[in-house]
Amino acid sequence: MPTEPTPASSLTPPAANTKPASEPQIPFEVAAGFGDLGERFFTRLRPTPLPSPYLVGVAPAAAQLLGLRPEQLGERAFVETLAGSHVPDWADPLATVYSGHQFGVWAGQLGDGRAIRLAEAKTASGPIEIQLKGAGMTPYSRMADGRAVLRSSIREFLCSEAMAALGIPTTRALAIMGSDAPVRRETIETAAVVTRLSPTFIRFGHFEHFAARDQVDELRQLADFVIDRFLPQCRESGQPYLALLREASVRTADLMAQWQAVGFCHGVMNTDNMSILGLTIDYGPFGFLDAFDANHICNHSDTQGRYAYSQQPQVAFWNLHCLAQALLPLWLERGDDGSATEAAKEAAVDAAHEALEPFRTRYAEAFFAQYRNKLGLRKLGADDKDDEPLLTDLFKLLHTQRADYTLFWRNLARISSADGSRDAPVRDLFMDRAAWDAWADQYRARLRAEQSDDAARATAMLAVNPKYVLRNHLAETAIRQARDKDFSEVERLLAVLSRPFDEQPDAEHYAALPPDWASGLEVSCSS
Repeated sequence: MPTEPTPASSLTPPAANTKPASEPQIPFEVAAGFGDLGERFFTRLRPTPLPSPYLVGVAPAAAQLLGLRPEQLGERAFVETLAGSHVPDWADPLATVYSGHQFGVWAGQLGDGRAIRLAEAKTASGPIEIQLKGAGMTPYSRMADGRAVLRSSIREFLCSEAMAALGIPTTRALAIMGSDAPVRRETIETAAVVTRLSPTFIRFGHFEHFAARDQVDELRQLADFVIDRFLPQCRESGQPYLALLREASVRTADLMAQWQAVGFCHGVMNTDNMSILGLTIDYGPFGFLDAFDANHICNHSDTQGRYAYSQQPQVAFWNLHCLAQALLPLWLERGDDGSATEAAKEAAVDAAHEALEPFRTRYAEAFFAQYRNKLGLRKLGADDKDDEPLLTDLFKLLHTQRADYTLFWRNLARISSADGSRDAPVRDLFMDRAAWDAWADQYRARLRAEQSDDAARATAMLAVNPKYVLRNHLAETAIRQARDKDFSEVERLLAVLSRPFDEQPDAEHYAALPPDWASGLEVSCSS
């Protein structure tokens, strides 16, 4: 049985919070939100002040979610607050407890080891939690220092906003505050705090935590909280907790299809890194595919390839089974003495499997819909699988030829359905030109079969196949400059990634093939 959390009182108290010249002025009301659940779910504590903090970057689109102007975040009151150096009167800082499976193994109690929720904002679009990642030790730090480094904070900041611009469900990043305070990882780096936004940061692991302790009342309380605040349609079902599992299955299936379509690799899909709302959460050792490799492993710490690109949908389904196991007590029928018969247990398991089953169908539907759009095809016939041979042959071609994934789709939009006269930009991505020609003939025949209009198809394809994604070498370039306190590349890259589908003539180099040195970059769980 996992151990109980370390009492907050046993931690070294943080230094006194700095009082800025004025309080940060917020345009939103705050709510208790998660704080209403009670202290079995979290520990209230103050962030550890970040010494001499300074602004690294602001995401204008994320600021807009809170009704803030980007320039406000450069004011001293906001810098001190978002660095954890000042706790304003409207804040209710807390760290939540959860458990989970890591790399397929039960890890017991985990929790917000370096993240502290500052407050929950009431907005026109719903609640938004404001969380400081890297804000110091919590009772759940498990011997870690509770800090984040500038390197990983820049990566999460940029990718959160890049994914949002791509239309992929994700947590958001509001700002980064840096400091010269040293933090030891593989080497000595400098500290940073990234401010994250999300309707909720509740994960599969939150439910696993209470299920593992047989705390059914708390498990039900948490499920009711999620349903009533975020998924009220589940309450209309005769079995709201099964409806919650079904909704999580469908949302996760959609998310996996979107990840696969854009070539995104999460890198560490533990159950504690899976959002109950189907959001992309916890950007660590992530990466976007450069040369296509179906078995690409973006996490250097993943020595067994559990979280390889091709495995992500299956891992998500495995994680959903863990969620189902955790939620099962909520629909298990028990007698007056609290016990359940074998028949009741079997019925509860059958009901869980039924609630999970939509994942398979939904993922297949979403997968084919994503790739039909990427290929610029209209649906012919009653079954998406009519195009499965064309897709299968394409994936084999991309994999064997290691063609650049993003450039392939972007250039494919502009070929002719009549002949190969406009093939050069995409054809040049393949060493075996004859292999490309053979597949292109199949594709052109498919386009002609539905009388595709080249101009209309190109417009549609360019709207779903991004020109700009956060390749590792682009992030690394911004990080290297930021180490010298030059944050201009962070700002430029954020601006480019905020318009991933647009032609940006002044930013062509961000869409080029990666340089040779990019292949030597490695990201791991410390990233």
